[in-house]
Amino acid sequence: MTWFDSPTDTAQRLGAAGYLADAATATTTYLAGALEKPLLLEGPAGVGKTELAKAVSRATGAELVRLQCYEGLDEARALYEWNYKKQLLRIQAANAAGGGQDWNATHDDIFTEEFLLTRPLLTAIRREQPTVLLIDEVDKTDIEVEGLLLEVLSDFQVTIPELGTVAATRRPYVVLTSNASRELSEAVKRRCLYLHIDYPDAARERQILQQQVPGLDDRIAGQLVDTVARMRELDLKKAPSIAESVDWARTLIALEIRDLDDQAVVRTLGAVLKHQSDHERAIKELKLHRTR
Repeated sequence: MTWFDSPTDTAQRLGAAGYLADAATATTTYLAGALEKPLLLEGPAGVGKTELAKAVSRATGAELVRLQCYEGLDEARALYEWNYKKQLLRIQAANAAGGGQDWNATHDDIFTEEFLLTRPLLTAIRREQPTVLLIDEVDKTDIEVEGLLLEVLSDFQVTIPELGTVAATRRPYVVLTSNASRELSEAVKRRCLYLHIDYPDAARERQILQQQVPGLDDRIAGQLVDTVARMRELDLKKAPSIAESVDWARTLIALEIRDLDDQAVVRTLGAVLKHQSDHERAIKELKLHRTR
């Protein structure tokens, strides 16, 4: 399968799928498909890394398989595990029937496809249809999990001791995202194309808002983008993401606010800042006036 024909084709098809990609993003996204290499996206939370993988899925008609990473993720939750309860029932049924099977025969009977529970990594590798594999927030896992990823990212195959090696018949389009909470190993990085995604500039964020929020007035869109940019310069627990900018724009439309003055900002801060300390800091440092 040819994922995209060119960087220009990539930008156009992502745009039609609701994702506005700049030249660097379109080029790297195209190359990840053309070279069949995983794409590592790094950058602050909320800049559209996960959404890019979803947009590739929408633009190409491929199924999205997502592995959400977190501390404590292990092989059983990422790759596969055996259905132990079903295996035990099979053993009990065989014993009750008086089959008298020895252990080797029992082993061969219960370690088969019937008892295999596939998780995202193995699911993506085994699919014969076009697949986008999203390994989301890989930096949240323990470093040991990266070793599990190396076989997948290097050869697109997985070794199951009881069944042998499962190799991909059709390589998935792989996207890894990282918020850079820790440094990933060089071994993982070496196997990927790399793209850093940052917050968009004002012009691109206005484009995103106008695409995602039909009916948003140009003037208030400019006010919103300027205010969000000022908030991102503050020392906040959680800077506003693009998704929160969109939520804020929808909030302003719902409340029929046509001028983003100090009072409007204070009234609607809950749509864009999610910590009380961030509210207080924004009101203080942006010199916003509360309603008395």
